[in-house]
Formats: sequence, structure tokens, C-alpha cells
Amino acid sequence: RSRLSCHIATGIPNDPVTSPDSLLAYYNRRRIKFSTFSPPAGSRTARKRMKELEATSRDPHSRSMLPGKNRLALVYVLTSFLAVAESSGVGISTQYPLVVSTWPFREAVRAAWRAVDSGLSAVDSVVEGCSTCEVLRCDGTVGPGGSPDENAETTIDAMIMNGVTMEVGAVGAMRYVKDGIKAAKLVMQYSKHTFLVGEQASVFAISMGLQGPTNLSSSESIETWSNWKDNGCQPNFRRDVIPANGCGPYRARDSVGSKKVGCSQSGSVEETESRSCLVGPHNHDTISMAVFDRMGHIAAGTSTNGATFKIPGRVGDGPIAGSAAYADSEVGACGATGDGDIMMRFLPWYIALYPPVVCFKL
Repeated sequence: RSRLSCHIATGIPNDPVTSPDSLLAYYNRRRIKFSTFSPPAGSRTARKRMKELEATSRDPHSRSMLPGKNRLALVYVLTSFLAVAESSGVGISTQYPLVVSTWPFREAVRAAWRAVDSGLSAVDSVVEGCSTCEVLRCDGTVGPGGSPDENAETTIDAMIMNGVTMEVGAVGAMRYVKDGIKAAKLVMQYSKHTFLVGEQASVFAISMGLQGPTNLSSSESIETWSNWKDNGCQPNFRRDVIPANGCGPYRARDSVGSKKVGCSQSGSVEETESRSCLVGPHNHDTISMAVFDRMGHIAAGTSTNGATFKIPGRVGDGPIAGSAAYADSEVGACGATGDGDIMMRFLPWYIALYPPVVCFKL
């Protein structure tokens, strides 16, 4: 139901990025082959944690975490992205370094590979990779100049997670600063907080040395927004509001049970179908990246300019640990892109690393 989309690119010696065709074939094979996830061999901490989670999964009170219809489907989707991480254990140096990323963002993967291959840490390598995507404005959905909100403004969401210390730094709905992943690392490095948002996140990032304030819009994003306005602000992310099929200002629909019309008026039963006109291939292409360094340490990170035509102030799944990505050096790392507002409800990539919570008999 969350319309997740996972694509894999890997960094390997001498040929850091394989061809798109081989990536797709590799992903399809893994998607079919893997239906369970095993912790890395030789990791006592991981085995202990998995046993604890297995005990939790046998507790009937823990089984209400996910709606019955979604449990099995969610497990299937989650395990499909973990194939690369699960095949090797932490500490097997011949297997590392390794770079895994959503989508065939080749230059971003190459940048991360060069960084980790030169001896940089997993955290710094993730920053290098995601920063490259921000500079290149990968697919218009990463970095400045894309995904305008209802007010035509572009904002940035980003997150970095250290799988050794379990520290997280994140920024959400950040204005005027284009370096999202670097800002997220600054939050982790120079504050005791995990997450800063909005203009205050921008002030912090600039005070720590990043460039700004900067106009994050581009001629392309303004043109996209103008065309959307000319189309009556459709589609949008509002529901149960008046006007239903036009631009605001909006007010709540007073009458309960009124007929819902248009893409913006999705109810719980029709939500999956109605959201399909909001979330498409070019409206959720967050980069989610995981890096294993030479020590077997893992980090994961994300960067995105969010959903196109989002309501101003919206924070997506990208900066939420466990929603767009998660890392634990004792277990593995994973991440994906999709309908962030759905993904945030379940923290799928946290659950993916510790699947006994959901892998019980139905």
C-alpha cells in the first residue's frame, strides 16, 4: 500500500557502478529469492538481539503493531531491499567497502565509493555521496531547484545515521540552505539534538559554516508550480476541504460524510488509489544510501527536496530514522523511497533490520 520503490546500485573494486540492466536483473533476482533476513554471521550482539525480538514476536500483545492485511505484504517489501547487506557479516574485510543506493544515481555512488575507498569513514562517505546528488540535483528530487510546495518554495529534508554509535542528525523543511546532508551531519556533530526543522535549522547550519541564505527555487521549479496553479492547484495533498478542486484559501468541509471528489479528497478506503496521482516516479526519488567502510562500520543517509506540491511545513520520511533509512553495524543497513507519509506510519526500515517483530505466524 505504500507504493515503495527500491533500486540498487553497488560499489565494487575497479567498477564502482554496474550497468543499469545488470542492476535491474540483480534486483529482480534478489526480490524473488529473499523472503527472510538473517543477522550477520558471527555477530553475538546481533544474535542476542534477534532472540529477544523473537520472544517479543511470540507475545500476542506485540502483534497489534501492524494491521493484519498489511503484515505479510510489508514483510515482503522490506526484505527485498536487504539482500546486499545480509549476505556478509561485519568484520569480513574482504567484503568491504561497499556502497548501496536507491536509484541508478551513478555519480553519487561513485563519489561515495571514492571516499570510502580512500579510507574515509562510512559516515563521511555517505555525506560525500548524497552531497554529490544534491549538487547534481538528481532527477530534480534531490537538492535545490525542485519539488516546489504550494507556495512555490523548495525546502530540504536530510538525515545521516551512524550505525556504530546509533547517533542521528537530521534536518526537515529546511529553507535557504542547499546542503542538506552536510547540515544533518552538523546537527549530529555539533549538537545534542537529533532533528532540527524549518528556518531555525537553516540558522543553525549557516552558523556552523554552511553557505546561505540561498534561494532554493529554480526556473524549472517555478515553471512546474505555475503550470500546477493554472491547473487549479491539482493534484494536491489536501482532503475534506473546500474548495475541493481549486486553489485556496481552504477551509475544512463542514458537512460530515459529504462526497469526496478529486485526487485531494482521499478517504481511508480509497487512499491507495487516490494517492497514486500524487506519488509517481519523479515525485519521491529521495536518495537513500548505505556505506560499509573498510572496518565493516555502517552508515546510512538520505537527502530529498520532498514531495512536489506539498503543504508548506510538511516534513517527509527522508529525515526520519527508520522511515527512509536505518543503520546498525551489528545487523545491516537499508533504505528505500516511496510514499513518505505512508512509510512514516510504520518505520519500515527499522522493522526490516529486526524482522522477528513482524515475522510471526499470521
